[in-house]
Amino acid sequence: MKKKTSLADIAKALGVSKTLVSMVLNGKGNENGINEETQKRVWAKAKELNYKPNMMARGLRMGRSNTIGLIVADISNTFYAKLCRAVEDAASQKGFQVLFGSSDEKAEKERNLIQMLRDRQVDGLIISTTLENNRDIQDLLDDHFPLVLVDRFIPGLETPFVTADNFQGAVDATGHLISKGARRIGLLSISPSHLSSMTERVRGYRAALENHHLPYDASIVKEVPYDDIHGGISKVLPELLGGKQPVDALFVLNNNLTMAALDILGKLKKSIPKEVAVVSFDDVETFRFIQPSITAVAQPIEEMGVSAVDVLLDIILKNNEAQTQQVFLQTHLIARTSTERK
Repeated sequence: MKKKTSLADIAKALGVSKTLVSMVLNGKGNENGINEETQKRVWAKAKELNYKPNMMARGLRMGRSNTIGLIVADISNTFYAKLCRAVEDAASQKGFQVLFGSSDEKAEKERNLIQMLRDRQVDGLIISTTLENNRDIQDLLDDHFPLVLVDRFIPGLETPFVTADNFQGAVDATGHLISKGARRIGLLSISPSHLSSMTERVRGYRAALENHHLPYDASIVKEVPYDDIHGGISKVLPELLGGKQPVDALFVLNNNLTMAALDILGKLKKSIPKEVAVVSFDDVETFRFIQPSITAVAQPIEEMGVSAVDVLLDIILKNNEAQTQQVFLQTHLIARTSTERK
């Protein structure tokens, strides 16, 4: 049987002390003045030597379980699947494991998941919350329970969060459509309507219209239910594309909505971008290869996951609850043929 790698093995390979290696792998490198480069070398060598810490012993020693909980809306959604992977990889690099759960945009299910994960003695939570009532999250803060919101935040609540700059991403997307000649831009959103990611995108859409002196028309802003996306799109698209003033472009606020919209547009035999230009908020691999390829607002998903883990572990390891870190990450508009009118 192959001998299990020890802290002493890592220390010997690097020519440093076992104490230094222990401090780094226990997340105490910064507070003990160990420079970033040395910490990176320790983590790299630990990975190279396939070091596996005794999580139970470490947890008992430090009063931690070395696990964190992650709650997202829907782990089958490409965006959240990538976010979960980024969180898992980042946590693993720091010696933590991750327990996952999907809320399905249901407040009661999210509350049950929070309680279940706390019962499992996780050290902290990363939540893409669907909750509208501030009280639920405030209860966690009042308990001094380590918490970071990801992808979404609750306006007016002082809690750590990491999210994309949804407002600016929507400004960029809407402005791009306008620059390509669109003047009547329909918007497709999704319930629950209170989610900050959606409200910020709608706010950005409205700001871009105002910036270009175009009127806001509530009749071409449509919201479809989370639990019946295809049915909802099937109902609202004919309304947007028909009548005396059909839309000449669509700004679609997430990838699942976009996939459904593309399917219905095909069935309606609408030409993209000749009859209607399309921009998606969220980029997925499929958008690069279908014809026409789909212009999209790409979110920094990996950076979001890594940053959320960093903020949470900063709270857990340093008991740094007083510092409320609120991080907005830049999005990137990828122009493709769905907006290129000849």
